[in-house]
Amino acid sequence: MNDRAPGVRLGEVVQTHHTVAATRSRTRKTAALAELIAACAPAEAPIVVSYLSGAVPQRRLGVGWRSLSDMPSPAHEPMLTVLGVDAAFTTLAQAGGPGSATVRFESLRDLLGQATTAEQDFLRALITGNLRQGALDGVVIQALAKAHQAAEDDVRRAVMLTGSAASVAGLLAEKGPAGLAGVGVVVGRPLRPMLAASEKTVADAIASAGGGTVLVDGKFDGIRIQAHRAAGVVTLYTRSLDEVTDRLPEVVEAVAGLPGGDLILDGEALALLPDGRPAPFQVTGARTASSVDVESLRAQVPLSTVLFDILHRDGRDLLDEPAHVRHTELVTLAGDLTVPRIVTDDPAAAQEFFDAMVARGHEGVVVKAADSLYAAGRRGSGWVKVKPAHTVDLVVLAVEWGSGRRQGWLSNIHLGARDPATGELVMVGKTFKGMTDAMLQWQTERFTELATEGTGGYVVQVRPEQVVEIAFDGVLASTRYPGGVALRFARVLRYRDDKTAAEADTLAALTDPAVRTADGRDGDE
Repeated sequence: MNDRAPGVRLGEVVQTHHTVAATRSRTRKTAALAELIAACAPAEAPIVVSYLSGAVPQRRLGVGWRSLSDMPSPAHEPMLTVLGVDAAFTTLAQAGGPGSATVRFESLRDLLGQATTAEQDFLRALITGNLRQGALDGVVIQALAKAHQAAEDDVRRAVMLTGSAASVAGLLAEKGPAGLAGVGVVVGRPLRPMLAASEKTVADAIASAGGGTVLVDGKFDGIRIQAHRAAGVVTLYTRSLDEVTDRLPEVVEAVAGLPGGDLILDGEALALLPDGRPAPFQVTGARTASSVDVESLRAQVPLSTVLFDILHRDGRDLLDEPAHVRHTELVTLAGDLTVPRIVTDDPAAAQEFFDAMVARGHEGVVVKAADSLYAAGRRGSGWVKVKPAHTVDLVVLAVEWGSGRRQGWLSNIHLGARDPATGELVMVGKTFKGMTDAMLQWQTERFTELATEGTGGYVVQVRPEQVVEIAFDGVLASTRYPGGVALRFARVLRYRDDKTAAEADTLAALTDPAVRTADGRDGDE
């Protein structure tokens, strides 16, 4: 427990940021973060952890890159405190209505005018989502445990159940490790979803899951939804824990109509064609992207609800029950809303189910160990997804202006994967293949918004926020790109607005021997 009076200066956060960014050592990163976290008062700790994770608690400030292109003269001495910056960000976020642009401009200029040059650079990177330093979630969790002498597993579980390392930071600063004992599942508060590892074949997935009896779920190409029903009121959250209740009335009605009382359910919302095959992901994504005129959108593109897990039912938490128990609970509750699934110990039957799902237009399957617990927020061997081709989710780092038929459009995208050792995004290739005219038009608008250095040059650097799903035939060793590999015949499948850059694949997905090109030549994409 920390009784220290608030007073952490922004300069201390900036210095820690530079220390973390300058080292590849996970131990040094953890130590630097822990030292600062331990010095935070309860009101400061959530803010500091958010900033060092590259986020702001207010999420959206209404400030774009252009507003930050002309910085005022910096202060000579550091004077900003973390709480002062947070108050300024709140003013920016809450500004609305007539005169709001002036309020934002004046508030931003006042804030930046009190910042030193280093602090201005930090704030600009933080506001634009371009703070790269390698303070990944796992490092922050270790730092929280070290700062407060808490068990790392206890901290990790609390972060999973609250959905936020920042909130756990505040709890630890206020109550110490003893405060973690009171953290549990709360119906209505989203928790981090469990994630799946990847394998290339069904047999490999079964082996990775431990063999024996497994649950094999159909894998749908929809929007991940976590549904909560508390005292009859349904709320819906995406995999990034954004509330989207107003956008998905069909899902609300489906969950509201289930028997019993309080619930937490995990599933997907997706648009289906009249023949039962899935509509392209862009159709589902467009339908769920807006809360304006939802009823008209619903009439045009109705959504179906598919449920594949249950985490709470009628006052009973089920996260620590094995998957086969949760399966039985879900089937008895949801019936036809349950995902197509088989329970088997026969690899041939699992393969046959995979083939059937792909033939029906779905992505593949997720193989789940029958005794696995729901490890919220983690990607482990308990769930293993299988798709029919090599695909990865990468982050767009930059885009090149096109030529010829693509003149005037942002075309060739630079692709990045995260190095798990350092947390940094490293380039692994580039491609313009698979892009339709509609996609070129969309990405020109999108990457113009994300541009960090204007659009006058041939190569436009962008904030690393947009995730793209890439199919490829193999991976070659390469000295051309910092990641040390290059994708063979990479092509764009779709842009993933439902994923954040932190959820994109790492270099490990590309260095798997199963996706290496046999001759190992140093090659191009």
